Amino acid sequence: MPTFPHARSDAAAILSTLRKGGAVVRTRPQNQIQIRRSWNFSLTAALVLLCPFDLIASLGMDMYLPAVPDMPGILGTTPERVQFTLSGYLVLLGMGQLVFGPLSDRLGRRPVLLTGAVAYTFASLALVWTHTFWPFVLLRIGQAAGGAAMLVATFATVRDVYADRPEGARIYGVMSAILVFVPAFGPLLGAGLYEVGGLRAIFLPLALLAAMAGLRAFRVWPETKPAEHDDKGVQLRSFGTVLRNRDFWRYTLGYGVAMGSFFVYFSIAPALLVHHYGYSPLGFALLFGTVALVLFGTSRFSNRMIERHGLAGCFSRGLRLVVLGALLLVVREVAFDHVVAFMLPMWIIAVGIALIVSVAANGALVAFSEIAGTATALYHCASSLCFVAAGTAAVVLLPGESAWPLVVYGTLGGSSVLLLSSRTARERRG
Repeated sequence: MPTFPHARSDAAAILSTLRKGGAVVRTRPQNQIQIRRSWNFSLTAALVLLCPFDLIASLGMDMYLPAVPDMPGILGTTPERVQFTLSGYLVLLGMGQLVFGPLSDRLGRRPVLLTGAVAYTFASLALVWTHTFWPFVLLRIGQAAGGAAMLVATFATVRDVYADRPEGARIYGVMSAILVFVPAFGPLLGAGLYEVGGLRAIFLPLALLAAMAGLRAFRVWPETKPAEHDDKGVQLRSFGTVLRNRDFWRYTLGYGVAMGSFFVYFSIAPALLVHHYGYSPLGFALLFGTVALVLFGTSRFSNRMIERHGLAGCFSRGLRLVVLGALLLVVREVAFDHVVAFMLPMWIIAVGIALIVSVAANGALVAFSEIAGTATALYHCASSLCFVAAGTAAVVLLPGESAWPLVVYGTLGGSSVLLLSSRTARERRG
């Protein structure tokens, strides 16, 4: 039974709603109305306001990758030490959210977001003219800290405003798709910019984007943290409240399965499509991009699926599609070695990913309006650790130039979360 911090009568109403797959908002109606009046953006305007912060945090890692081979010479150090500039960014981007999530519950979403934008802008500008190793590493850490603050404040704001609104599924879907596909296209953009202008051409655009997004947020971004929860503060017990919640874990792990499936696909696709099937870089990019089209196309219709099947129904159908696509890849391995036998299952998996990411955040965070920042931070940190660790193990331990890593990851991951969801449903009925 999930742990809810309210009275039993309130818990009964919540459980009734969760059985239907609906969304629960624990904020008082009057306060919720006030939040929605302050956040009076259309869906398109909200996406234009929110998505740049999601995009910038991801591009900080991926646009920099093409410069890594030259960094030992630029910084006067060894290739091994240059890895600190990569690992430091990744670690701070994930773990930093565990700091900024609780801070956003104490101070508000707006100050955390704006502070993150300022830190990211100045760190990116300083990186342009830094050519010694340790200052460069420290600035990359500062850049990642800014990215972490922007990410957690953005997702917490979406939770505050859209928890029980149909637009939330579309926004979560688009923002999660950005996190999925920036690693695919960010390095290509970074390579082109680096070829033209070196490191300056990589970090100056990032600084400019962060400054523009931060200035717009300063002008129009309202505070959305529920006012009656100002006394919650940064409390360790908030972490325990989230981590004891079974719904948090099943939706978070499901999100990890979805993101991890694309992570594995991203890892094995170049070897299969370029080396095995002989596609040119352009052909690879176009074929790879079809998965993006399927994911974005599906996300446009996710609202209808949620209205028909609810959060839980949409979530389970997405997991089943991931498992189905992973199992169909076995045909490619044992009977029909053709590009269609690789791409068709991946398109099915992409539909499943789109359905999962459209509902996973709302399902995981639904019980935590009081501590949405803390819950958001744990959601992203836990799901990232799960899919990076399990996905990397699948790619490293299973045969290369094959689809077996995705077969194993998608089948075992999707089936495990489906079993957890089924067990939770049985316990509630009992």
